[in-house]
This record gives sequence, structure tokens and C-alpha cells, in this order.
Amino acid sequence: MAIRTLFQACLLAPIVPIATAKPILGKIGSFMETQKLADPSYGPVPGEDPIFSSYYGKDAPFPGYLRDAVLPTKQGPPGQDDEVWQNLLSAEWIIFDFYQQAVEAFNASAFVKAGMPNTTYQRIQEIRNNEAGHLRIFQNQISPTSVKPGACQHQYPFYDPLSFLALVTVLEISSMAFLTGLVRDAKLPSSQAAMLAIAETESRHEVWSLLEIWKTNPFAGPADTVFPYANQILDTTNGFIVPGSCPKQNPVYPSPRQGLPALSAAKGTKSLTPGSTIGLNFTDPTNQPRFAADCQYYAVFFHGVNNVSVPINTTAWPAHEISVTIPKQFETKGVIAAVVADTPGAPTKDTVVAGPGIILEQPAALATKLL
Repeated sequence: MAIRTLFQACLLAPIVPIATAKPILGKIGSFMETQKLADPSYGPVPGEDPIFSSYYGKDAPFPGYLRDAVLPTKQGPPGQDDEVWQNLLSAEWIIFDFYQQAVEAFNASAFVKAGMPNTTYQRIQEIRNNEAGHLRIFQNQISPTSVKPGACQHQYPFYDPLSFLALVTVLEISSMAFLTGLVRDAKLPSSQAAMLAIAETESRHEVWSLLEIWKTNPFAGPADTVFPYANQILDTTNGFIVPGSCPKQNPVYPSPRQGLPALSAAKGTKSLTPGSTIGLNFTDPTNQPRFAADCQYYAVFFHGVNNVSVPINTTAWPAHEISVTIPKQFETKGVIAAVVADTPGAPTKDTVVAGPGIILEQPAALATKLL
């Protein structure tokens, strides 16, 4: 089964997209109706209205059908954390549409026929509802002097229930990885606390996936992975956006954007567990790294709250692929985030020259099946 993972961030072989963008079903609100979202009291309230938990329709729940950008209603400087919340809201549209398209594409019997529990479709609807609540929470965090990004059109490479569920696992665990970085970017304690609350919800989604779908131990060790440069992960999600489909009022996503070369494992990789040797592949032929002849480069692997740097030989690339061994001291738990950097430990975002890649370790067998 070949699937491009969410964020194009797994160290997997690249594939040709196999899904096309589909319009969201049901009512789509007008531009003028969408502008009502500028009022934080408009519509159902997350945590108070059951639509964000126990709605089981196929049509998109509020505010998922109000897809235009929400324009500023006041003049003045942006809020202290507006840029971080704008990035997160744009990413949330990608995640919400991922679940919404699955709700529209499948039904309960489709998952049962695939060998999944008879509650699977219901859980997917409930996660979709949670993600709709995230949309509204993030909109309300952006100050009235800044635009609230609207939805683009999105396409995802799932074609049946199993390929969708495999992507769910990577999506949820990658969400936790970039949220650790976004918390570092936020300046206000209230923003940091709200992001932590969202990360806890994403953890619940991931635990459900690991326990109910993959029948595996959900515990990831004493700490999930901290990756410091959230925008580098968010940038890779642009691969799910149909070019030219975003509202013209949307800010650049993510902001600031580095546009680093994408990183994957070379085709034919047999294992992504600690101690495995893999070849590195830079999957976008129009965006390749440039390695200076007099510079030592490193593959930097983030796992838990630590990172390990492994020197790599770039002198013969691209004639010969770059190989590296995933640090064997890591537990086969959670995820490993990997980048190529010109400095051990990748201490600043500007030292990263390619990546990141998110290496799924739970369940480890799923990672190899995704090749």
C-alpha cells in the first residue's frame, strides 16, 4: 500500500497522487455569512454545543461550511500571537477537510467490510466534529485587526478505508510533533495553554487509532517528541493544497516560510526502526539541497526531548545517495523527527537545509507497509 503521508513528512518513498480534490458536501455559506465569524459569540460554542462532539451527519458542521477568509473588523497592530494562530488555523482547515472528505466518501459498512470495529465510522465523525471545534477556537484566538484564514481546496491520497486509516495515524502523531514547536513560538501564556489543550485532544485521537485500529500499545515512552521548528512541518502540508485555490485574502502559509527541500527515505527502504540504515531522498526535483564542498552536514534525529546528530557524507551526492543509520539508542516508540543540518543539533531553524521527516515508530510495521 503506497500512501503519501500527511505533511509529506514521513520518510517514505514518494508516490503519484491518487486522489483528486472534492467539494465539501451540503450547504456552503456566503462570503457575507462567513464575515459573521468575526463575532466570537456567533454560532455554537466549542465545549458547550454537542455539534462539536456528537453530530453524525455527512454535511460539514459549523464552521466548516463557512470557508471564506474573515476580514479584520478593526484597524491597528496585529495581536501578539496572531501569526501563530493564523498558521494553525490554515493547518486546521487541511486537517478538518481530511476528515470531512472521509465522512463523505465512506459509511459505517465500508469500515466493517475492511475488518475494522463497527464503531469506526462514528469515531471518524466525532474526530471530524472535534476538528470543527478547533477551527472555531483558532478563529477566536486571532485578534480583530488580523485576517482569519479561510479554506483552500484540498486533495488527499486515500482511496479506501485502510489507506485513510493509515493516514489518520500519521496525521495525528504529526500534529502532536508540530504543536510542540508552535507552543514555543507563542508568546502569551493563554495561547500556550490553549495549544496544549488542543495537543491533548490530538493525543486522544491517536490513542484511539493505535488501540482500536492497529491493536498496538499506545504508550510512547515518558515524552513525545519535541520538534522546535513547527513551520518547517507546516510548510510540507502545502502539498495537500490545490494550487491557486486559497482565498486571496489569506496570508502566506506558513509565515514565515523557508521552503526547504522535502526529505524522504530512498525507495526500497526495508525498515525505519532505530538502528536501521536508510538512504535519503529529496523528493522534489525542483527544490534540491545545495551542499557546500567544505562543510560537514548532519542528519539530526529528534526523539522525546533530546536529539542525536549523525555525520553524513554529501560529497558524492547526487551521483550516490546519502545513507545514514537511525540512532539505535532510541526506543521504538512514538515518532522520530529528522532533518539535514549544517550544525550538530540543528540549534536554529536556519541551520536546517532539508526536511523535516516524521518517522512513525508505532506501529513500526505500518511504517514499512506505507513504503
